[in-house]
Amino acid sequence: MNVLIVYAHPEPKSFNGAMKDLAVETLTRAGHDVVVSDLYAMGFNPVAGPGDILGERNDPEFFSLPREQTAAYEAGALSADISAEIEKLKRADFVLFQFPVWWFGMPAILKGWADRIFARGFAYLPGRKYDTGIFKGKLAMVAATTGTSADTYAPDGIDGDILTVLWPIHNGLLRYSGFDVLPPFVSYMPGRVGDDGRKAYLEAYRKRLEDIDGTPRLFFHTAEDYGKNERLKPGVLARSGVQRNV
Repeated sequence: MNVLIVYAHPEPKSFNGAMKDLAVETLTRAGHDVVVSDLYAMGFNPVAGPGDILGERNDPEFFSLPREQTAAYEAGALSADISAEIEKLKRADFVLFQFPVWWFGMPAILKGWADRIFARGFAYLPGRKYDTGIFKGKLAMVAATTGTSADTYAPDGIDGDILTVLWPIHNGLLRYSGFDVLPPFVSYMPGRVGDDGRKAYLEAYRKRLEDIDGTPRLFFHTAEDYGKNERLKPGVLARSGVQRNV
C-alpha cells in the first residue's frame, strides 16, 4: 500500500514521535511505501482563508471557503502547500493520523490541515458522502495518546467513551469522505505508565500495524438504514458511537 502518516506533535522525542517512528519502520518493513507529513516540522499553516486561493477569486466580493475551494481545485489554483498535501492524499491507500488528544480533539495544526486539505471539490461534493464518498476504498486510522487513563475514557468514564470523543474525526471527517475506518489505537497517559508500560504500548501497536487486514473496521450505518430525512428508520437499532434511538 501507499501509506500517508499525518503527524502532529511539536516534540520529536515525544511518545507520539516514538509511535510515528515505529509505524514508519513497521509498515516499511512490511513492504509498504510510507510518506510522512510532519506538520510541525513543515511549519504547516493551519489557517484556511483567502490566501489558499491563487490568482483571482471566484467571488472577489464575498469569501465562501467551500465555494472558493471548489472553484480553485477545479482550476488548479489552490496554494502550493495545499496542492502538495492533496497529491499525497490522492496516492495514499492508507492514511494514519498520529496525534495527542488535546481538549478532546486534534491539535489545531491537524484540524487546520483537515480544513485546508479536505477541500470541497477534492474531498467531498453534493451526493458524494459516506457510502458514496470520494475516498471510498481508502483506509484510515487514528493513533493517539491521552493525558488520562483508559478508565476515564471508558463508556462510563468521566471523559466519556473514547469512540464518542473521536466521533467527529471518525465519522465527520473520515467516514464522511468515504474512508473505511479502523478502530483507533490509543496509548493512554504514556507519560505515567513507566518504561515497561510504554514498551508494551509500542509492541501492541506494532502487532496492530502488522495485522491491518485482519482488523475489523469500525461500524457505521449504511445509507439503507436511513430514511429520506437522513434519520435512522424506525426499527433500526442505533449502533454507532454517538447515535441513539429516540
